[in-house]
Parts: sequence; structure tokens; C-alpha cells
Amino acid sequence: MNTRYQLVMRNGPNPGATYSLDADLMTIGRDPSNTIAINDAEISRQHARMSAQGGKIVIEDNGSTNGTAINGKRISGPHVLKSGEMISFGEDIVFMFEALSFDPDATVVSASSSRPAAAPRQQPVMPPPPPPQQAYAGRVPESPVPVAPPPRSQKGKRIALPVALGVGALSLICACGGFFWWVDAANKWCDIFPFFFGSACG
Repeated sequence: MNTRYQLVMRNGPNPGATYSLDADLMTIGRDPSNTIAINDAEISRQHARMSAQGGKIVIEDNGSTNGTAINGKRISGPHVLKSGEMISFGEDIVFMFEALSFDPDATVVSASSSRPAAAPRQQPVMPPPPPPQQAYAGRVPESPVPVAPPPRSQKGKRIALPVALGVGALSLICACGGFFWWVDAANKWCDIFPFFFGSACG
């Protein structure tokens, strides 16, 4: 009987996604160069690594910011994974580790029959029920979302109103100044404002 190992995402950007662990060394992180790349703010660029050692899968944190936890307990060194264990990267990304056993000789053609023997159904080890998980927070945005500038019509209105008030006030001052200049030059004070200069205009 051989054993095949895999990770199943329980919480994260792709719930239910399965990742086979069939290489001698596998890395997990936000950077696209990782064996398992996860675009999430909780994940460091090079978060953790997994290696096959003596028929077992060993996981180790790479000094990530948010850490790696097994069944809710943060690890500080190498950990040999057991089927059904829950692996958390930060708070939002959760995987279940599975070990599947299968018989490689089950598909060999029997010598007494030309019909191949039926392959036995895979019997994965039943994992314990997963602990309650927090809602997934979402992916890391690829680039900042641009902020739309205010409409030109509103911007124009904000500028036009002070300008119009200033021009109107300046025109009023110039008109008053010109009027009084004309009154003084034509000596029309008594004709226009007799009630101010009554005695002087007699």
C-alpha cells in the first residue's frame, strides 16, 4: 500500500481546492514562484516550506509575519503532519492535511481473465471535524484603486462664483469712483447733493 499526501483548502481564496504534495520540497507563500502561491495579505512572500522525509511530510515556518499553526497552535520548529490536521497560515487561510492510501497493483490484469480487475475504492482516513473558521477577508489588490477626480462642471462652478463676485465688486467700486470724479470735475455737488451742501450752495 502506498500513501499519497495532499492539502485541501478549507478557508481562503479557493475553498475546496486540492494541492498534491508529491515533491521532495514544496514552498507556500504569496510570491508566484512558490509551489503553492496564495495571494492574500495574511500570507508572507515565503511563508512556509514542506518536505518529504522518510515517508512523512514535515512542515516548517519560514519566519513569516503571521506564523503557521497546527490545529490552532503556532509552531516554532519542524512538525511532522498527521492526516486530518488543520494548518493555518495567519488567521484567514486554513488547509486540511490528508493522507490517502492506495494499492498500485490493483489495476494489474489478472492472468486468469482478460478483463482487468476492478480497482478498490480509495479509503481516505476520516479527519476530525474542522474547527470553526473566520470569514475569508479577501485577496491582496494587485494595484491601488485610482480615485476619480471631481467632475469638471463642479470644479468650474467652484471657481466661477468667487471670480464673478470679485469682478462685480470691482466694477461697482470703479463706477462709484468714476461718478464722484465726474461730479467733482463738473462742480455738480450742489446740483446733485443740495441737501448736503445747502448753506454752501446758496
